[in-house]
Amino acid sequence: MIDLRALRENPQIARDSQRARGADEALVDQILAADETRRATLTRFEEMRAEQKRVSQSVGKASPEERPAVLARAKELSAAVKEAEAQAGAAGAEADKLLRQLPNLVEGAPEGGEDDYVVLEHVGKIRDFAAEGVERVRDHLELGEGLDAIDTKRGTKVSGARFYYLKGLGARLEMAMLACAQDLALAHGFTPMITPTLVSPQVMSGTGFLGEHSDEIYYLPADDLYLVGTSEVALAGYHADEIVDLSDGPIRYSGYSSCYRREAGSYGKDTRGIIRVHQFNKVEMFSFCRLEDAQEEHKKLLAMEQEMLAKVELPYRVIDVAAGDLGTSAARKFDCEAWLPSQERYMEVTSTSSCTTFQARRLGVRERFEGGTRPVATLNGTLATTRWIVAILENHQLPDGSVRVPAGLRPYLGGLEVLEPKA
Repeated sequence: MIDLRALRENPQIARDSQRARGADEALVDQILAADETRRATLTRFEEMRAEQKRVSQSVGKASPEERPAVLARAKELSAAVKEAEAQAGAAGAEADKLLRQLPNLVEGAPEGGEDDYVVLEHVGKIRDFAAEGVERVRDHLELGEGLDAIDTKRGTKVSGARFYYLKGLGARLEMAMLACAQDLALAHGFTPMITPTLVSPQVMSGTGFLGEHSDEIYYLPADDLYLVGTSEVALAGYHADEIVDLSDGPIRYSGYSSCYRREAGSYGKDTRGIIRVHQFNKVEMFSFCRLEDAQEEHKKLLAMEQEMLAKVELPYRVIDVAAGDLGTSAARKFDCEAWLPSQERYMEVTSTSSCTTFQARRLGVRERFEGGTRPVATLNGTLATTRWIVAILENHQLPDGSVRVPAGLRPYLGGLEVLEPKA
């Protein structure tokens, strides 16, 4: 949620942000108008309540002749005060509703939509399979089935489309990758966390996920709980309604969880294999820090993602995501996209977002500051997830269908250097 006082003082920043996102600039003026109505009705309520108090106190001092008129006025004011209070409450609710529709203010992201990203860096060398004498590049599903590591047919039989089993080498590879990510996070001072995968509406809404993409979230109406699509949600809510101590620097967590997404609106996209699925596992970094430190913290999270990608030896590019492709709570986001040989394109494998004070303001996460309190900044970033298996298998495949294990993962696989197909 945006700071309403700052919005009143300089609404043009919010209008510019909305324009950069390709969103409705008029929402800013609707919020300001609703806020003015709220303040006016609140002032009227407070004035009438003060008058009611004065009249009530004068009843005992009134003469017998004056008392009936004073009592009648007190009764009249009582009804009017109740009505004014209701109007103030309704105006406040409307202003809050509109304010919650306003996404975070963009900070430095390129203008435009999904295709208007800016490439910041290319890292690693894309393999020339033809020069190596490889006549046909296998995709991750063919490789995974050859290794008896991925089983989508039985996943569909048991749970429906876009579900799968990881088995044998596939299960070991994912556990190795996630353990490697947690070790890297621990080395950088992050506290490992295994987080809940069901959260309350207050926490889901507080993180900004119940807006335009709410149709992608699984909801359990009998329990009034949501399944998370990332442990970012549970980690953001961990310090809800608390005052945190940032005197020693940011508070950093690395959360492991299973994640669930309905993938609504993605019919026909990446339906083969495990690129776009309904359930996956992930290690997510999350930081609470002072707003002044948010930019440096964002760089740190991106650097850690790149460090992890180096461990699995993937060629990738870093993009500065355009404003129109940012989530509701993000002010800026950097993605790392790994090369996908079978499709000759880049595929997102990590995202790191700075949410400034947007989530913390909604969730009530504050720090002490200049004799009072103020909202903290929150940031998040992917350190490893199931989708990485796609890029690892394809980029490290060998001509016979086996897969070379990246050196960074070998200690987590008992020194295994090559994943061999079943005979």
